[in-house]
Amino acid sequence: MTLYSCCLILLLFTWNTAAYGPNQRAQKKGDIILGGLFPIHFGVAAKDQDLKSRPESVECIRYNFRGFRWLQAMIFAIEEINSSPTLLPNMTLGYRIFDTCNTVSKALEATLSFVAQNKIDSLNLDEFCNCSEHIPSTIAVVGATGSGISTAVANLLGLFYIPQVSYASSSRLLSNKNQFKSFLRTIPNDEHQATAMADIIEYFRWNWVGTIAADDDYGRPGIEKFREEAEERDICIDFSELISQYSDEEEIQQVVEVIQNSTARVIVVFSSGPDLEPLIKEIVRRNITGKIWLASEAWASSSLIAMPEFFRVIGSTIGFALKAGQIPGFREFLQKVHPKKSTNNGFAKEFWEETFNCYLPEGSKNSPASTSFHKGHEEGLGAGNGTAAFRPPCTGDENITSVETPYMDYTHLRISYNVYLAVYSIAHALQDIYTCTPGKGLFTNGSCADIKKVEAWQVLKHLRHLNFTNNMGEQVDFDEFGDLVGNYSIINWHLSPEDGSVVFEEVGHYNVYAKKGERLFINENKILWSGFSKEVPFSNCSRDCLPGTRKGIIEGEPTCCFECVDCPDGEYSDETDASACDKCPEDYWSNENHTSCIPKQIEFLSWTEPFGIALTLFAVLGIFLTSFVLGVFTKFRNTPIVKATNRELSYLLLFSLLCCFSSSLFFIGEPQNWTCRLRQPAFGISFVLCISCILVKTNRVLLVFEAKIPTSLHRKWWGLNLQFLLVFLCTFVQIVICVIWLYTAPPSSYRNHELEDEIIFITCHEGSLMALGFLIGYTCLLAAICFFFAFKSRKLPENFNEAKFITFSMLIFFIVWISFIPAYASTYGKFVSAVEVIAILAASFGLLACIFFNKVYIILFKPSRNTIEEVRCSTAAHAFKVAARATLRRSNVSRKRSNSLGGSTGSTPSSSISSKSNHEDPFPLPASAERQRQQQRGCKQKVSFGSGTVTLSLSFEEPQKNAMANRNAKRRNSLEAQNSDDSLMRHRALLPLQ
Repeated sequence: MTLYSCCLILLLFTWNTAAYGPNQRAQKKGDIILGGLFPIHFGVAAKDQDLKSRPESVECIRYNFRGFRWLQAMIFAIEEINSSPTLLPNMTLGYRIFDTCNTVSKALEATLSFVAQNKIDSLNLDEFCNCSEHIPSTIAVVGATGSGISTAVANLLGLFYIPQVSYASSSRLLSNKNQFKSFLRTIPNDEHQATAMADIIEYFRWNWVGTIAADDDYGRPGIEKFREEAEERDICIDFSELISQYSDEEEIQQVVEVIQNSTARVIVVFSSGPDLEPLIKEIVRRNITGKIWLASEAWASSSLIAMPEFFRVIGSTIGFALKAGQIPGFREFLQKVHPKKSTNNGFAKEFWEETFNCYLPEGSKNSPASTSFHKGHEEGLGAGNGTAAFRPPCTGDENITSVETPYMDYTHLRISYNVYLAVYSIAHALQDIYTCTPGKGLFTNGSCADIKKVEAWQVLKHLRHLNFTNNMGEQVDFDEFGDLVGNYSIINWHLSPEDGSVVFEEVGHYNVYAKKGERLFINENKILWSGFSKEVPFSNCSRDCLPGTRKGIIEGEPTCCFECVDCPDGEYSDETDASACDKCPEDYWSNENHTSCIPKQIEFLSWTEPFGIALTLFAVLGIFLTSFVLGVFTKFRNTPIVKATNRELSYLLLFSLLCCFSSSLFFIGEPQNWTCRLRQPAFGISFVLCISCILVKTNRVLLVFEAKIPTSLHRKWWGLNLQFLLVFLCTFVQIVICVIWLYTAPPSSYRNHELEDEIIFITCHEGSLMALGFLIGYTCLLAAICFFFAFKSRKLPENFNEAKFITFSMLIFFIVWISFIPAYASTYGKFVSAVEVIAILAASFGLLACIFFNKVYIILFKPSRNTIEEVRCSTAAHAFKVAARATLRRSNVSRKRSNSLGGSTGSTPSSSISSKSNHEDPFPLPASAERQRQQQRGCKQKVSFGSGTVTLSLSFEEPQKNAMANRNAKRRNSLEAQNSDDSLMRHRALLPLQ
């Protein structure tokens, strides 16, 4: 059975080897063998396998010069290591390198070769089989290129723990160590590249893009990661398409239609060059220009895409490239390639034919690779002019440096350096095994592996713990996911002015080690858009919203498609494309354009504004007029008019009016805490003091005139002390109200932001509206009582009480303060203070004018009326008027009583009062003579009633005759007692009191 198994495995291996002829591999013997997988061709020819005969291996087409250069980098690194005296001394590395043709099937064919050889070695069949051509096991594999291919290869190699170090597979799926146990790579993970793409789009303020990805394990995960990053940055994706180099024409046409109809100008592409080529060709055919292509590193420098005939379509490409490395001596090594010298490299012959478009006449039949190429050319995919029959023979003396191909483009060694680094990583892992000290190894009990019998899994263990410094002085160590963290260069495609070829200009870099927000650097001055323009293209669904506006959502559209909405009042935006407007601070308001916040306008009843100046002038005028009246009363204090109006109370009344006018000034100017607490009490106490004086003054005279003959008791109780006491008591109540108010809820200065948005009204917060109501209510109560007494005493002598004018002043007071209440409630801001000032001034001017202006007029302009005779005459006139009314009432009562007793006529009383019914004086004196006679001898008044006219006469003699006049008056009073009312005697008795 063992022999049978040996033969079976050898048969399988022989079949696998036969499928790959000598010209389809690069192979060299050594103590340790490294495997290699490189895309020497871009694809395979489509062939319908009808299974009518044994299936044949598919043919590879379209030669890849860059792939051959990568293969050369592996051979160069191995030969450099073999010649090194310090790295793996006395050990020789060999290699077995296969062409994947950029397909999974070809890659798996090669991988099966590696696995089969390892399986044969694990069976230890040397004792049964004499294998003189025995090749050692492949302990590690360098490759493959595409992530999709590496995924398939890694699944197979992982079963046998054969380490695989890829130089170009960047899919983030390969970081999953649960699935890909033996996979490592010297290229950064695509996760950083996708993030870098999103950062570039954000940098240029684009937000409307399309995405295209290869339908494999490279494109799908990469574009998915980009979508995640784009969503975090509010970047919208207009379309998302999948492509493949094997897509049929209809699928390509559909993708091109989507690109052509899209408004997105930026297209993010995660694909390899072969997968993208069919799409680009169709776009070029349709001449779809004006697009910006953001390229992943797999095609950013692809020779299939970076062609001059494509430049008008993809000239705005910005792509990512791996950091270039330095390989000393590699240039010379590339130039030494020759089919006759490169005996271990089965791909050199085809390379030579493709480079010089000739054929090597060695042998009568073409190699499979050559045949593949010729068939590819017949399909329009090759570089030659036809089959071998149409190619000239190669001389073998051609100069490799005379032909420009991607093979000789060694200016920026990126993937080539990754291959170089992968080989050195395996070599350093073997060096660690070679130099391992027993007891300090990585295996059980610190044991070490035997370098002569090393197995693949042992190399994998050392690769996971690898740490060395490369030829550029950089530290190389794989992380827990088998990845190397690296940086990216950002390139822009330019058209060379020398030969018209596409060159890759480095315009920036992306440092994955830097902090977020500091990783990307772009030199915009180096970028050429569409090959010539410096202006950054626009790729947004909507135009930018200027400062002062915000983005508004359009229903049914992506978030990147928006309308610009003006910021509302009180909010601002100082940046372009603001998602929301910011609210201004409390004391600020948005400017006219809503681009910033400015301090709110401060408003209060200012001294400097016209309204405040007018109110101040009126208040000063009131103070001046009141002071003037006070001065007049002080100067003429001994005149009858001033005496008759109770001058002490008049002085106090004028002082209170000065306080009223002055209190209005506290309402003007910027409210402070102390002014707010002072102004209402000052106003309330001043007015109560004023009205209390008027009330006491009016009530005193009314009580005196209505009382009987004044006695000493009346004189005592109605003296000045009692009057001032009553004024104090009335004012004290108001003081108590103010003290309670200030103690419980003191007013304070208040910045009101609510009345008008853009204005701060500095007002006084009254603390308690109830307290303010009590203050004004009490004032109005006193005014109502005063009005009642004034109205009741309206017929008293005007020299005493000016009842008519006080009544008018109280009416004005009530009109003002009744109007004040709705005005106060309906106004706001500074006008509240203005309304109260107007009310105070109006009420004060009403009191001042009605009570004092008439007296000042008499004092200053009618001095003839400011005499004792005039005062006594008016007093007596009032007394006789009252007496006459009483006499007439008695006469009428007597006549009615006589008529009821028998119709007798009542006698007319004999007195100095003569009554004439419906008759005139037959000899009236002229008016001037009458006035002179009255001034000389006394006064004479006529009182008209509904039933007649009564003439009153009263003469005043010299002071020395006053006693006789008093005796005569008493005698007359005794005679008149029968017919006159007691009130007549009361008023006549008051004369001496004045």
